[in-house]
Amino acid sequence: MKSPLTALAGYFALLSLFAVGGANAAIPEMHRMSVEVMHWMSDRQFADMFAISQVSPGPNVIIVTLIGYHVAGMVGAAVATAAMCGPTCLLAFFVSRTWDRVKGTRWRMAIQAGLVPLSLGLIGASATAVTAVVAFFTRVNPLWVFGAAGVVGLTGWL
Repeated sequence: MKSPLTALAGYFALLSLFAVGGANAAIPEMHRMSVEVMHWMSDRQFADMFAISQVSPGPNVIIVTLIGYHVAGMVGAAVATAAMCGPTCLLAFFVSRTWDRVKGTRWRMAIQAGLVPLSLGLIGASATAVTAVVAFFTRVNPLWVFGAAGVVGLTGWL
């Protein structure tokens, strides 16, 4: 049987690489592992930790620290937090260093040029989804929603 610290480190290190969008994107998987698989806590305890992490100032990743603390005290809190934050920090560090080193290459310029329309497309898709929801639940013409979004964008409010 694995030690709790090893389990915390391995689990959160792997989860950190899949938690695109931050720790909140991985809450269901954290719940599954902490409550259903490892039986570290009950549903109620997990819900309490989630509530505490949401009302606490600072990043929502504090839920990882709380889970680690619950499993193995202060050492568990440190291990879980380092495992959740460390791999993505290291990945970002090495990718940014590599990206800076190849700043004059053609393939970097091509990737950057391709990311602009991709980003705009993703933003447009989310705006379209919001507009569809508003249009579905209200009688507002979608063109008015797009127009309001344009005005908000032009004023710099978002």
